[in-house]
Amino acid sequence: MGNYVIALVGPTAIGKTKFAITLAKHFKTEILSADSRQFYKEMTIGTAVPSPTELQAVRHHCIQHLSIFDPYSVGTFENQALELLATLFLKKNVVVLVGGSGLYMNAVLYGLDDFPEVPLELRDELNTLFERQGIETLQQKLAELDPVYYEKVDRNNPHRLIRALEVCIASGQPYSAFLKNQTIQRPFKTILLGIHAEREIIYDRINRRVEEMMDNGLLEEAKALYPNRELNALQTVGYKELFAHFDGKMTLDQATEEIKKNTRRFAKRQLTWYRKNKDIVWLEYDLPEKVILEKLEHLLKVVTNGKE
Repeated sequence: MGNYVIALVGPTAIGKTKFAITLAKHFKTEILSADSRQFYKEMTIGTAVPSPTELQAVRHHCIQHLSIFDPYSVGTFENQALELLATLFLKKNVVVLVGGSGLYMNAVLYGLDDFPEVPLELRDELNTLFERQGIETLQQKLAELDPVYYEKVDRNNPHRLIRALEVCIASGQPYSAFLKNQTIQRPFKTILLGIHAEREIIYDRINRRVEEMMDNGLLEEAKALYPNRELNALQTVGYKELFAHFDGKMTLDQATEEIKKNTRRFAKRQLTWYRKNKDIVWLEYDLPEKVILEKLEHLLKVVTNGKE
């Protein structure tokens, strides 16, 4: 039969955790998370980490296995995930990969692009530039140095902008020149499933989830993390808005509405990323469990018979 990774994608708040557990139970296997927001043990409520009950239902990997103080990269994750998959495949033919981070998901399935080494001083300089002059300066510099990537990148994500700029400056070439078109062959087959709903439903689920997070103590969690607000891991939706509230820049109600708005934007960017991948089989978010499993078993037969 060979080894298979069932990769589950979809916008935030769509219900990937529930889907993943259903699939893992059916195949009597384990779940590997590629959600970079859920890697950190200090961040629980704001990243919608699976509940203790969900974590006990099926064994999960790469959930809260790091500290916000730990240096970590997508390349490190790629290596660790591949080692973990190799170990799991000794006992299981199927592993479920789930996540909201397209870059981390792609690293496991297709490999990373080969970028040049970047001096740490350059990264520090760009971070300082961002702190002093704001994100607009980064956007302008990237538009000048790599207009091709500028059109593709999430321009509101300072880490992506800084990453592209440091490669441009260190190499003297556009960041986009290092993006390869060929993918690495992995020792497993992949079935990509996407969970879909109408935009209004996704946005409503996001708004309700943010309200639940606030009711469950997100404000207190953010307050505890506030002294370390400059760390990379904390530059994310749900925390940065509350940090702005603590800084006196907005009321709590305004911060809550900003979290909802920025999460909706994040979901829109996720969908844009995933829709570029024509291999994803999209399923409606409210399909009965039996129908989902029947469709998946059919896909497995097609992949097995068509490629072996």
